[in-house]
Amino acid sequence: MSERNSKLEELCITTIRMLAVDAVQQANSGHPGLPLGAAPMAYVLWDKFLKHNPGNPLWADRDRFILSAGHGSALLYSMLHLTGYDLSLDEVKNFRQWGSKTPGHPERDDEVGIQATTGPLGQGFGMGVGMALAERFLASRFNRPGLPVVDHYTYAIVSDGDLMEGVSSEAASLAGHLKLGKLIYLYDDNHISIEGDTAIAFTEDVGTRFMAYGWHVQRVDDGNDTAAIEEAIKAAQQETGKPSLIMIRTHIGYGSPKQDKASAHGEPLGEDALKATKERFQWPQDPRFYIPDEVRSYMGNAMERGKEAEESWRKLHAQYGESFAEDAAELDVVLNGKLPADWDAKIPTFKPEDGPMATRAASGKVLNAIAEQIPTMLGGSADLAPSNKTIISGSEDQSADNPGGRNIRFGVREHAMGTVVNGMALHSGVIPYGGTFLVFADYMRPALRLSALMNTKSIWIFTHDSIGVGEDGPTHQPIEHVASLRAVPNFLVLRPADANETAAAWRIAIEHDGPKALMLTRQKLPILDVETYQSVEGPAKGAYVLADSDGKPDVLILATGSEVHLALQTRQKLLDDHQVKARVISMPCWELFAQQSQEYRDQVILPDVTRRIAIEAGAPMGWHEWIGRCGRMIGMDRFGASAPGSEVFRQFGFTVENVVAQALELLDR
Repeated sequence: MSERNSKLEELCITTIRMLAVDAVQQANSGHPGLPLGAAPMAYVLWDKFLKHNPGNPLWADRDRFILSAGHGSALLYSMLHLTGYDLSLDEVKNFRQWGSKTPGHPERDDEVGIQATTGPLGQGFGMGVGMALAERFLASRFNRPGLPVVDHYTYAIVSDGDLMEGVSSEAASLAGHLKLGKLIYLYDDNHISIEGDTAIAFTEDVGTRFMAYGWHVQRVDDGNDTAAIEEAIKAAQQETGKPSLIMIRTHIGYGSPKQDKASAHGEPLGEDALKATKERFQWPQDPRFYIPDEVRSYMGNAMERGKEAEESWRKLHAQYGESFAEDAAELDVVLNGKLPADWDAKIPTFKPEDGPMATRAASGKVLNAIAEQIPTMLGGSADLAPSNKTIISGSEDQSADNPGGRNIRFGVREHAMGTVVNGMALHSGVIPYGGTFLVFADYMRPALRLSALMNTKSIWIFTHDSIGVGEDGPTHQPIEHVASLRAVPNFLVLRPADANETAAAWRIAIEHDGPKALMLTRQKLPILDVETYQSVEGPAKGAYVLADSDGKPDVLILATGSEVHLALQTRQKLLDDHQVKARVISMPCWELFAQQSQEYRDQVILPDVTRRIAIEAGAPMGWHEWIGRCGRMIGMDRFGASAPGSEVFRQFGFTVENVVAQALELLDR
């Protein structure tokens, strides 16, 4: 990287600071304090260490950078613009405005080099752990002596607020346990949060805490001491057996009248303070967004350096391909986000004589069949792998001693697991999954939401999906969870009815570009005969006719998951005892069904049959979109109870007798 020129360096850092505060002032909204304080550390990292190519933001072997303290987004936009990414000065001027590429908090944008959506504090911290884990896994699988085709660092700037969040504690503990030596975080230790000095709530010894986690910890006493920051990053790179935290003492709002004040955190400086700040840095008052020619020229050198770094890597990759052609071909497939041609060749088809079988058990069988064909699939559970059935048989646990291990022991850290899975998905090259009981999805909700916002290919495995959990009682019986996850935009919720629908759900999960959650049963369910039902192809459309009547049905019965079998039993009872014709519709994925043509949806849910019943052992929210105002919903409007699962279902009305009675009432019989 470049040599130090103190005068030019100071000019570059001041330019970064002034671009950021001008953007915030023009928007009359934003966070100027962090960019003013953290600009030196960002400059040193990007100028002297970060391996990246602004001309190709998705170069596979680039270093990853996350601004976990996403409220300081103006700092990131300044860096991206000055180093040559496709982020124009007009976009910087359009900060926080409609349609701009410079939103208030960073949003993943591959075209301009924003690698993760951050803002909710702690999320970026955890995603960085996932990126570093993915890098080490891929390096273990593909690198050969003298041919390190996967060899990069993961960096982040984290804040006081990040380190207060519990998810960061979980993720830091996991990263230290895994000894992720190529993970380096720069801590913007400015002692200020929105309410004031962090001393009012945050007095712990952060350095000692992270050393206890197994991190390499260094301190830089002056955030403007670029030489000390540089030496600390070098030392962090040399520590290969531990993740690194560099605690850099900064001053929020540095150089402004609001320095070291909470008011510098989340509001514009104001015209008077901005004028004073520019005077302090001997900076022109006009024009706004001023960039000296020598700064633009020097920082623009990142384009040429990046191009050279990528070309060097491509030569290495070519040498790799000459010696290890099959490995090189596989590496290219996974880095491009493609699937092996035969990835689904071993997915089983289940037969009624194989069952009954819990869908969690079927999921475990399908997962292993897929993992056998996709060697870059890895994941685990938050200490629930035996219950979630998420173990990849024959693979070792992921660890520093076995970096190629595919079974990740996340520990009882649901929230960190969510962020780590997202980070692995963002890194690319791997297909990650994470599992827990559905009720504990609450512990990782921010990560689930961000997976949808970022459109990551994260796979979530949620078992014990209803009151069928039984004896563990209402604390472990999800009620509102399916409905609440369906409310998340850009998020697929898959609740299969049996083993074959589970296999179909896994096909969707692997192929779909975006996050998806499999909702799976604890209890055993009958297996639908694929020769009778469309349980293999039908789920791909989200909903399908599972069982029909001769002629037009009198009533439609819609259901998901374990309740589909109750619908089938009810259909037969209505026909045998009351000569009522019913159509049963399995709806494993509302989101996919909503994407189908109106013609197909009308073929499944007949518009002229208005007598409809929905059955789902969860909150009824959303079902009236499918059953209409006149429909009946058999669901849960209260918490569950502790008893055997079958008894809990009976007590809450999930019985053939009750569904039949509801249908007859609809039909006025």
